Amino acid sequence: MKDAARLLGYFVATIIFGALAAPLLFWAAQALAAHGVFPALAGFGFESFFHRALMLGALLFIWPLLRWLRISGPADLGLAPNRRWGRDLALGFFVSTVPLLGCGIVLLILRIYHLRAIVPWSGIGSVALTAAIVPLIEEALFRGLFLGVLLRSLRPFAAMVLSAGIFSIVHFLKAPDHTTSAVDWSSGFVSLAHSFDQFAEPMLVLAGFTTLFLIGLILADARIATRSLWLPIGLHAGWIFASGAFNKIAQRELLALPWLGKSLQVGIVPLGLATWMLLRGWLRYAREN
Repeated sequence: MKDAARLLGYFVATIIFGALAAPLLFWAAQALAAHGVFPALAGFGFESFFHRALMLGALLFIWPLLRWLRISGPADLGLAPNRRWGRDLALGFFVSTVPLLGCGIVLLILRIYHLRAIVPWSGIGSVALTAAIVPLIEEALFRGLFLGVLLRSLRPFAAMVLSAGIFSIVHFLKAPDHTTSAVDWSSGFVSLAHSFDQFAEPMLVLAGFTTLFLIGLILADARIATRSLWLPIGLHAGWIFASGAFNKIAQRELLALPWLGKSLQVGIVPLGLATWMLLRGWLRYAREN
């Protein structure tokens, strides 16, 4: 369990760094905007800089963590070259996108959502860019590094569950936008405390956390089954693109069910299970052929 303890130390260091660095990033951005350099930065709230500071801390501490864990390459994390990476990438994107968009069509038919009068096509382009970049970073971090480290000392199922828990907690605990109005040196820790505000809505908490946990399990299973990151990258990209694109072209008309939140990805547990079944079926077929 030494590796797990070292991962915990990495998370603690990242959080402390993010909380301390966020005010500096915010003040630097405001100074640049005031001098006419990237004036759009003035429109971002403190929480946006807090999230970026956490990401910066996560990147800065990766190298010391790798040295601490004596990891010299992908093989030390249970990863192997994948000659069929393109097939796995496309398959992952397909099996995650189709069920989610199918659910979106049903929600439109039931009039829980309706099409927007004006579709922000530039916004869909932004979603596509996010779907191309974010999975590469997050899968390398969560399924490549964290899950690989856990697999060195835990059984595969235990490592999957623990890595899915880390994934869901990191994504779920976010402070609401515009939580902090006056920024000082303690604002990062205040923002971190406000991450728990959303627990005032227990049904949406359960729906959101359960969904993220299931997604983490599916991505971990895909990584372990293929000993590669390309299949989970495709799955992750498909979920981001389908959910983001749908929310750009449609909006919720009524809150018919407490299990449906502001995002199409909230409460998709049945769809996630369908994706997992399709994925396992394909992996079984690929092994036999």
